[in-house]
Amino acid sequence: MAVWVPAGGSPPEPEVDGATLARAAWDAVTIPTATISYNPMVGDVGATIVGMDTWVWATGDTPKEVTVTATAGSTTATITATASMLTLQPKDGTAKCTGFGIPWSEENDAKGTDCLIVFNRSSAHFKDSVTPVDVKVSYAIEFTASDGATGTMDTHTTSTTTTIPVAEIQTIIVQPTDEP
Repeated sequence: MAVWVPAGGSPPEPEVDGATLARAAWDAVTIPTATISYNPMVGDVGATIVGMDTWVWATGDTPKEVTVTATAGSTTATITATASMLTLQPKDGTAKCTGFGIPWSEENDAKGTDCLIVFNRSSAHFKDSVTPVDVKVSYAIEFTASDGATGTMDTHTTSTTTTIPVAEIQTIIVQPTDEP
């Protein structure tokens, strides 16, 4: 469509539909990969222990929700990406995570956490004596626009691998006897 603009005038801003604007805005977003912390941290290397519940939680660099707003011409689109939990996959261990974890403290210990790993062997056999843990966060994405457009986009997943040193405690169990 041709538009006549008088000399010295400004051309009108092109109209962009809300769905197109939302997709373009989302393509410009970078969500950081998750970072985690854990407890217990024993010794100089901050190792956790084989067979113990290791609390894991997302640190402040891990967004649970990301909201982006973009405007082109008279159209505005708002995109919201929402995640509900960490997905943890440790080598040599089992993870149970239904949320983003709770930082360990004495007060929180009584309440419990929604994110645990139990390691089943030390990390001595891994490179640098640390156990790899894959960390993923999946985001459901929805958008709304001022022109009435609404919808969803494909799930976006961030993924990284971190490491946790895992130590083991050696014990000997002796049966008590009646002999002096």
